[in-house]
Amino acid sequence: MSTESHPAESPDMAEVEIVVTHPIGLHARPSVKLTQLAKTFDASIRMRVLDDGEWVDAKSIVRVMAMKVKVGQTLLVQAEGADAAPAVDALVTLVERDFDEQDAG
Repeated sequence: MSTESHPAESPDMAEVEIVVTHPIGLHARPSVKLTQLAKTFDASIRMRVLDDGEWVDAKSIVRVMAMKVKVGQTLLVQAEGADAAPAVDALVTLVERDFDEQDAG
């Protein structure tokens, strides 16, 4: 798992690149966990596959699952709002923990 932070345009913005290391990628269960976590923040959160994908609302299970993110792909996650930094940090932590799936793969 590797992350790379980018300078934010304002204190209410945060952005990070996250490499997905979960053996199955961002399939159904991880997508649900990610969207449920994203919904706990007031910030607007969007994400895309780096250099390749369209932006999607990280709070939409349908859109996140439709991304079909595979292991090894890099996600660019952006958040905007008062809790943007904590939102990005929480999502990074979830991905780093392989979505809390002990028997991944």
